[in-house]
Amino acid sequence: MFKDLKVYQSAMDLCVSIYKITDSYPNHELFGLVSQMRRAVVSIPSNLAEGAGRGSYRDQLRFYYIARGSLAELETQLEISFRLGYVQGRLHKETRFVYRLLNGLISATKKMIVVDSNN
Repeated sequence: MFKDLKVYQSAMDLCVSIYKITDSYPNHELFGLVSQMRRAVVSIPSNLAEGAGRGSYRDQLRFYYIARGSLAELETQLEISFRLGYVQGRLHKETRFVYRLLNGLISATKKMIVVDSNN
């Protein structure tokens, strides 16, 4: 079950963190940076869940790559937030942790594709 995946749980924790952090952003960013960041961070666990629910490893892999792309987008938005002075730290520790877990899931899924195609 996807809810048991450490990467899913960590992505959900990151999602909560981003929602809390963006609560303090200026009102003029509500439909700009805040909206973009929230959409990107929600996309990460959502695509992990959707991928895990797919019938083939190739379909799973496609959604895991989408999740990774959303994570890269979020990291860019966090860097912009840092440079604008909206956040004190860069949250690299949290995003990098999810990134490492996600890369592990992608690697494992790629191996399953190879095993599946050899059968």
